[in-house]
Amino acid sequence: MRDVHVVGAGMTRFAKSTKSLKELAGEAVTDALQDADVSAVDIQAAYVGNAVAGLVTGQEMIRGQVLLRPVGIEGIPIFNLENACASAASAFHLGWQSVATGIHDVVLCLGAEKLTHPEDKNRGMAAISTAVDVELAAGMADQMRNGKESSQHSLFMDLYADWTKKYMQRSGATREDFAQVVVKNQHNGARNPRAQYGGELTVEDVLAAREVVWPLTLFMCSPISDGAAAVVLAADPGRRVNRRSPKIRASVVVSGNVHDQTDPTAGSCARAARLAFEAAGLGPEDIDVAEVHDATAPAELMIYEQIGFAEPGGGAELLASGKTRLDGALPVNPSGGLLCKGHPIGATGIAQICEATWQLRGDAGERQVEGARVALTQNGGGWLEGDSAAMSVHILTTS
Repeated sequence: MRDVHVVGAGMTRFAKSTKSLKELAGEAVTDALQDADVSAVDIQAAYVGNAVAGLVTGQEMIRGQVLLRPVGIEGIPIFNLENACASAASAFHLGWQSVATGIHDVVLCLGAEKLTHPEDKNRGMAAISTAVDVELAAGMADQMRNGKESSQHSLFMDLYADWTKKYMQRSGATREDFAQVVVKNQHNGARNPRAQYGGELTVEDVLAAREVVWPLTLFMCSPISDGAAAVVLAADPGRRVNRRSPKIRASVVVSGNVHDQTDPTAGSCARAARLAFEAAGLGPEDIDVAEVHDATAPAELMIYEQIGFAEPGGGAELLASGKTRLDGALPVNPSGGLLCKGHPIGATGIAQICEATWQLRGDAGERQVEGARVALTQNGGGWLEGDSAAMSVHILTTS
């Protein structure tokens, strides 16, 4: 296996955008190619992550080919990846595999998503809610909402609320703890020009916001977003690899499994993290900065425990210690996370890789983590009988 490096990164601002999916993808790809100092003809293969274009825009089957031709990438192998919120992370994983095994030397990995629709504001939420076993889910929404239909949030917010209530019971975490996650990530998002939201909020502001589904308020839930992110990967040795090209030390994608849901070390996130740490020859204590899948604020605390940053039940205590703040020993979601940076689901995994790349290169501006040398990203998607259907963990280092 060859060493693989991220030699270029590009990302749009995440927002509710009037731009088309093609325009968003083109902007991210163009920036990534320029950052890598390569042209479209240098790309030997492309891996394109997108989750719901078929449901939102009607574009199916050849999404990557449609998105990449306008920027001059055609004639090469183009692979379309659909894997719920882990679509882009899965595209990145396959791109890494192709370079690591010597099949290609330079590849493009793209994640792009447009969740907003000009005529139907609920179409994006409805599309997200299909990332489940639809047969098993047929009656679940009505049961969780006590038979009352709602178009104000996706099915996943009901699932997260259910997980959160169980987590509160076993860990002692409170709504105030979840609000503190939002305060932290909003503070970080305010320092990220590509983030959808960001500002200085108080715990009281977060708790006073509109309730989505108890115990979650609006600020505790990731927003509907549009956007794209892209990276160029290349082999080492090679002329495109230099000291500003982070090395991919581990790239892991797994599927969900039936497990004891009261045990944070048993599910797909914990399994993926263990595999990634083993591949990298590192442990949780070695991570300098992390981007995790905070689709809701409580999820960030749960992920602390699943990855091994905190003991089971210790997520709220880790947060309260200040360690995961931007100025702490282990900053988590310096980009603002999904809560504030935004969550265009098919783009999120590579957006996390972009942030990790900028942090390791020292290019993160006001949110720069001083001395960052090891970065971790965690991104999951879909729901299958109590676990994420797809889960990824990646580890990047400066050398």
